[in-house]
Amino acid sequence: MSQGPRSGLAAVSAALLAMSRHLEVRDVLKTIVASARELLGAQYAALGVPDDHGGFAQFVVDGVSDAQWKAIGPLPRQHGILAAMLQEAKVERLADVREDPRFEGWPSAHPDMSDFLGLPIRDGDEVIGALFLANKNCPKPQGGCGFTEEDEELLAILAQHAAIALTNARLYERSRELTIAEERSRLAHELHDAVSQKLFSLRLTAQAAAALVDRDPSRAKGEMQQVAALAAEAVDELRAAVVELRPAALDEDGLVATLRTQIQVLDRAHTARVTFESHGVRALPAAQEEALLRVAQEALHNALRHSGAEHVDVTLTRRGMAAVLRVTDDGGGFDPHTTRRAGRHLGLVSMRDRASGVGGVLTVESAPGKGTTIEMEVPGG
Repeated sequence: MSQGPRSGLAAVSAALLAMSRHLEVRDVLKTIVASARELLGAQYAALGVPDDHGGFAQFVVDGVSDAQWKAIGPLPRQHGILAAMLQEAKVERLADVREDPRFEGWPSAHPDMSDFLGLPIRDGDEVIGALFLANKNCPKPQGGCGFTEEDEELLAILAQHAAIALTNARLYERSRELTIAEERSRLAHELHDAVSQKLFSLRLTAQAAAALVDRDPSRAKGEMQQVAALAAEAVDELRAAVVELRPAALDEDGLVATLRTQIQVLDRAHTARVTFESHGVRALPAAQEEALLRVAQEALHNALRHSGAEHVDVTLTRRGMAAVLRVTDDGGGFDPHTTRRAGRHLGLVSMRDRASGVGGVLTVESAPGKGTTIEMEVPGG
């Protein structure tokens, strides 16, 4: 077996366990690439998942810095050696990829590569990806490839398990999409049944009150009181349908994974840079996890919609026997004391209610022009 930084059965076992531990497709791809590069002692590794248009739906690299990756430019197309692996579904082990007749060059910022080992990832008869390594970290035989037949056999084992892990991750994501769709449908029915009838009654009662204002003011006053009561009931029904709805992803993924996924989406959707880090937080009771998620969502909404921030940083960490959520932005800030006197501005009252409802504490640090930090601490982290 390859004499890389980690070799032997224990290293293979660790890699396979790491693959099976993740459920998000992107995390699975990154784990496969990192495991392959480490086990086989390569300088570079990459994995591409093809799309149906001659390109790659996803492409993950290991051994290349973020700055290098950005400088390289757009994702590669399915051509040259990559196309051969995807179309012919066979292993490619080359002493120098640059001398292969199928080699078509690479961008100027692309790192220089020589010896090459690549093979397709297959699910039955379907090729679902291409995994390849370059620049073996070892002395090369004269005119030969640093990668050996043993490396090829080991990579084939990894590819088989990678296919299983990738297929499972795709099934999981599809299952979650269906669960979310079902939850949305259920919520729509609840909203219709619980609220629409109340609103219909409210409308009729308001019309009756308007008709009675001139000829029977006392009856009109009674009808308006009924309007107020119906409106209050509608608000209560709406709160019961929405506020008490626990996000499906929270049950399936847990707080850390749910926050990470949502923040990745926000980072792509907004011009502001949104980041997330988590350290040492254990699983929390369901009510606490939901409260932390809702406060994070409200704080992120305020930062991205109202503060004008360029950077929003979210952290979830352990502090003694507590879990601490912090949402910090470099936006315009505000005066928390003025905001508190003004009532429910920016949802701060709602966030404080959520924190106190699970035995936690919410603090707000902000000043005009100084950005904002919202921190929520709950016991049990």
